[in-house]
Amino acid sequence: MITKRLSEARGHANHGWLDAYHSFSFASYRDPAFMGFSELRVLNQDSIEPAQGFGTHGHDNMEIVTYVLSGALEHKDSMGNGSQILPGDVQLMSAGTGVTHSEFNGRDDEQTTLLQMWVLPARRDTVPRYEQAHFPVADRRGKLRLVVAPDGRDGSLTIGQNICLYAGLLDAGEATQLEFSRDRKGWLHVARGTLVLNDVEFGPGDGAAIEHESLLRFEGRDDAEFVFFDLP
Repeated sequence: MITKRLSEARGHANHGWLDAYHSFSFASYRDPAFMGFSELRVLNQDSIEPAQGFGTHGHDNMEIVTYVLSGALEHKDSMGNGSQILPGDVQLMSAGTGVTHSEFNGRDDEQTTLLQMWVLPARRDTVPRYEQAHFPVADRRGKLRLVVAPDGRDGSLTIGQNICLYAGLLDAGEATQLEFSRDRKGWLHVARGTLVLNDVEFGPGDGAAIEHESLLRFEGRDDAEFVFFDLP
């Protein structure tokens, strides 16, 4: 079963420096029907204006994944990490007992667009940690590239929950598929372009809850960039 969630059904907040779309309840947007899906709690698509960003703030007991779509993001945190996150980079911050950080658009001439995704941890109050990796276009083009997994296999980042996150790029006519356990749940988010999942078409910003499916076939229609969560 594939339950589509249209882009325009999401929460939306434009703060001037930040234009944010929320797939699930977040900040001032609240919808009791969309408080999360399985262990996925937050999925925001954010556009940050040049030289703007999130000042220092705190998190705890959350697995936070950032995937940059365009531009550059400057990261600093209380663990001593300082890095630049570019398109194709994935950052994972396991907040555990608590961490503070800031995130800023590192460019003064273009927006930075990213996906911010929060996953509930399997264990609370763990030691905070940070990981970052780059996944080249060639690794994501025409396929599903595993970027986050509980065991860190295949060069993915290690997350403290029984979930896997895949990233993909599909041009028109390109297709890939994933054998899927009917006991698991899935969430699709299309960041840009158009794709078809098992005969259901999705456009930019569209998402879907997937349940009781055994094979997922993704086909590109128009330069699609997307992420897919394999969830308990």
